[in-house]
Amino acid sequence: MKLSKFCDENLIVFNLASKTKDEVIEELVDLAATSTMIKDRDQLLDDVRERENLVTTGVGYGVAFPHAKTRSAKGIVIAFGKSEDGIDFDAMDHKPVHLFFLIAAPEDAIGAHLNVMARLSYLMKSEENREKLNQLTSPGEVLALMDNVE
Repeated sequence: MKLSKFCDENLIVFNLASKTKDEVIEELVDLAATSTMIKDRDQLLDDVRERENLVTTGVGYGVAFPHAKTRSAKGIVIAFGKSEDGIDFDAMDHKPVHLFFLIAAPEDAIGAHLNVMARLSYLMKSEENREKLNQLTSPGEVLALMDNVE
């Protein structure tokens, strides 16, 4: 499975304007909502916030995976954002988050949704991959790195 099929160059931003957790969620939802796979931006925002309120998706190592299974998605969408300064995202290691992957999935996409999450988690487990992602400057490079998961 190539993760890039759920993302495209228009869903990647290298300089998030957000300074807070809620702002970054809203900014990434706005980005994801530009995809034709998202039917309702407001519903997606509500669902991502509701999921985030259960437990943080800031997994540590400067990475977060805000996500939701939502009726607003017709298919899986991944939006990627990077923050140079880092954002307090209530991460498990209490450190700022720099790399964000927002994942929106249809409510019935349980297996595929988990597979995408697992592949992104595996990719970001590597310090080398995190460092590369922090240095990349073109959306095409990000998509190539996302597809470099065995």
